[in-house]
Amino acid sequence: MNLQANLKFYTPLQVIGRSVEFQRIIEILAQDGDLLITGVPGSGRRTLVKGAAEEVNAIILEIDCIRATESTRFVQLLLEAIIQNWETSKIETWVNENASNFFTFHPENKLKLLHGLDEKQLWQVFTHLLKLLEIVAVDLNRRVVLILESFPHIRSWDRQGLWETTFRQEVKIYPHVSYVLIATIAESNQSHGDDSQYPIETIQLAPLAKDVVALWAREILHQEGLTFDYRSQALQLFLDAVQGHIGDGMAIIRRLSLSRCNHGLIREQDIQNAIEGLLRDLSMTYESLLMLLPANQVHLLECLALDPTDKPQSKEYINKHGLSRGGSLQGALSGLQHKGLIYSAEQGYRLAMPLLALWLKERLS
Repeated sequence: MNLQANLKFYTPLQVIGRSVEFQRIIEILAQDGDLLITGVPGSGRRTLVKGAAEEVNAIILEIDCIRATESTRFVQLLLEAIIQNWETSKIETWVNENASNFFTFHPENKLKLLHGLDEKQLWQVFTHLLKLLEIVAVDLNRRVVLILESFPHIRSWDRQGLWETTFRQEVKIYPHVSYVLIATIAESNQSHGDDSQYPIETIQLAPLAKDVVALWAREILHQEGLTFDYRSQALQLFLDAVQGHIGDGMAIIRRLSLSRCNHGLIREQDIQNAIEGLLRDLSMTYESLLMLLPANQVHLLECLALDPTDKPQSKEYINKHGLSRGGSLQGALSGLQHKGLIYSAEQGYRLAMPLLALWLKERLS
């Protein structure tokens, strides 16, 4: 299969800087393995997984577990993901033969859960749907890859881990079905059931090196008829702003592709204009984000944006910025990591979204 022919605008993300991870994901899925891929939002987790799934000719089913606020919703989302990828007539036959007392077909021929199912009945539906994943894979003669984003969120209602453990156990049995958990680095440090019995490989996406981002950016911009003016500091300004974050890099590039760069040459002012325009557009989003955070997390986030450090727990840093000592500070660090807003200690507690860091600096200056 020709990789270049199948991947579209995001091709360089897979082949530049992430090629080792990309190839490993392909191998895992092809060998009926399961995967936990971690990183901050915008690091390319979903893009890598979906590209790899396409390489093994798999059917991709996606569930955003943040939307799965309770067991009924989780089952409904799983059902919707399946019926979007299988013929209605085959679904109806399967329901009539296996689970007619749990589902109903609406006039528009859409399969829905019956209202009022109790927890025991929901559990039966859940196990039926897990078996159905293998049935669909065999019928279509293709692998099924179920992508679950923010999977740890189901623990807000699956407090005993029964649904999680059963899910992992059942999928492990089926030879044509794999699952991929997409999480932040902080979420990956939480227990995922009995890992010794249901092992799962973990791939962590760190920020990309500057030379890798430079190569990626040049290739993308070349497709748009643009290039960095080598006589200027435009490329360095771009790299300093992006900080190895591919999502923010793409946002700036999209803005540049819409601008009128003189003779197709990108200069410092073009980069500055693109960044300023993005920050204006993102201002409401960032303001809303801060409103959702506890005050101690907002304070710490602002401190790390204005005064980056790999030792926020040091006495000097605490005194300098008036941070709370002990558990409150550690709780703020853990909370920001869990939300994917800062990296872990290994990455020096850097802000995970460089554009957010720039906006905070501008806001506080």
